[in-house]
Amino acid sequence: MASPPPVGTVLVFAIILGALLLFVTERIPNDTTALAVLVALAVFEPWTRVSAAEALSGFSSPATLTVVAMYMLSEGISRTGLVDRLGEILGRVTRGSERGLLGAIVGTTGLAAGVVNNTPIVAVFIPMITDLADRNGLSPSKLLLPLSYAAMLGGTLTLVGTATNLLASDLSRQLLGHPLSMFEFTKLGAIVFLVGAAYLLTVGWWLTPARIDPAADLTESFDLENHLVRLVVRESSPLIGLTVDAAVAEMGADAADLDVLQIERDGESYLATTTDRRLEAGDLLTVRTTLQVANRVATEYGLRHRHRDEVTADDLTETPHQGTLAEVMIPSESRFVGRRIGEAALDERFDTTVLAVRRGDTVTKRELDDVQLRAGDTLLLQTTAGAIAYLADRDEVIVVREAEDPGDLAEAARAEASTTPLDPRTPVAAGIVVAVIAVAALGLFPIVIAALGGVVAMIVTGCLRPTDAYKAVSWNVVFLLAGVIPLGLAMQRTGGDALIAGLLVGSTAVLPILGVLALVYLLSALLANLITPVATVVLMIPVAVDTAVGIGANRLAFLLAVMFAASTAFMTPIGYQTNLMVYGPGGYRFTDYVRVGAPLQLLVTVVTTLGLAVFWGL
Repeated sequence: MASPPPVGTVLVFAIILGALLLFVTERIPNDTTALAVLVALAVFEPWTRVSAAEALSGFSSPATLTVVAMYMLSEGISRTGLVDRLGEILGRVTRGSERGLLGAIVGTTGLAAGVVNNTPIVAVFIPMITDLADRNGLSPSKLLLPLSYAAMLGGTLTLVGTATNLLASDLSRQLLGHPLSMFEFTKLGAIVFLVGAAYLLTVGWWLTPARIDPAADLTESFDLENHLVRLVVRESSPLIGLTVDAAVAEMGADAADLDVLQIERDGESYLATTTDRRLEAGDLLTVRTTLQVANRVATEYGLRHRHRDEVTADDLTETPHQGTLAEVMIPSESRFVGRRIGEAALDERFDTTVLAVRRGDTVTKRELDDVQLRAGDTLLLQTTAGAIAYLADRDEVIVVREAEDPGDLAEAARAEASTTPLDPRTPVAAGIVVAVIAVAALGLFPIVIAALGGVVAMIVTGCLRPTDAYKAVSWNVVFLLAGVIPLGLAMQRTGGDALIAGLLVGSTAVLPILGVLALVYLLSALLANLITPVATVVLMIPVAVDTAVGIGANRLAFLLAVMFAASTAFMTPIGYQTNLMVYGPGGYRFTDYVRVGAPLQLLVTVVTTLGLAVFWGL
């Protein structure tokens, strides 16, 4: 009879199980979960065998520092205007063809993601693709999911393609005695990318749904037809003489789910959040609320509900008050994540009103103040150009698209025909990135030293300011990475990895070595779809290496199987950051990721497993 596992092993598995539940449910942010894991490992050192210094070792890990540096280098390239110029070229070359635009997006995104962090690439491409789709009458839903998948596939091309590659390289150094080189797995990554691209352009294109109606304006795409109403102030209204804020306060609980957007008077229009004008008889108020609330306040406060008036996006933008409608996405690093809309006080601080929130294909239009924002949420805002520019510049939001004033179409056409100017330091910034890759590829210095040297060069040459460099880093990803790295060490110290590996070794009774390799890949891919790829690499690479030792197989091939699997979490919006970024703007359902991603996941599993056997042997 087998002896029970040691207390330390059971404790580490309990910590892992708790972390997995928190990763999946997102009851607290993932980076906070990772820090909790770090603290737990240090507190229970007698059983986990991880000292306080070792629990903090993730912050000094070469993988963590390289990720920080790559975020900064990517920001330096982004500020040159190269990515924006690329988007303009795509729009002109494809000339409105959906398949042509799709092919261009997949190709350029994938190749760019091989050398620059894929998150900022997707962040820049989302508004560009949405704008191109809008101008050409295409549904952005047909393009945004392939954008995310292409960025993920491109990350398998080089060592710097994703954070998981860098972490796998560091684990390879610890477990196998040598880190991965810059282009060590490029030959397989190129095949995986080409096969994945072919799928996205054929079967994937057919399976990807058009959730966003290309003919719908911004208010229609958020289903606001019955939530935007017009009210006329009667001469008997008790609200006459009050400012908008005072009028809303006067209505009290009756206005709990009501926002006044604009006031029209004598042919002039005023944005409600920016004006201190007092209400007069005959004023026409545009309001966001429900029909029931509109009827109630109209009856009780001397207002007339104009039932036949339909409020469109043009009605909220064709005005002299400088207000605009904007669809924005909340990135993971935004300080609005985890806060209720009411707490954010966007109306008071930024003259901005939230009209609706889309989470996947679910649109919330009522009781918005109580909605707790999550990363990936898409918001429809009535705001000002200055406010939206301020929020976007500070990475609080990513602007997906803005409503255009039809009176500015000529100006928009001229802007579309013009070319975005490149920064004079563009050749210097591009040269620095090329030099970093070359130095690492030639083995002159470790990738972490080359990348940090590149950051120094970017700052010294003026391509990047120190403040911009620090702002560019997704610190939640860094803390997540640093927090889970010691978990792999605890697995090794307590024998947890050997225990799981023993179960996988037992599968050789019914599977050949190639089948065990495929099983390791599938388990890693499924785990990456549920939790973060970083955590998957930390947990599964020691298990994979021990499994390879147990069956006498190639340890590097099994390590690479986990690395590739962690970079291709196609089946959920929560598994990979870029999947979450397109979730709201594309209006996708959770099942859309399974529908499009599951066949791609199986296809890549077969290609990667066979490729590992051919290139590295079993």
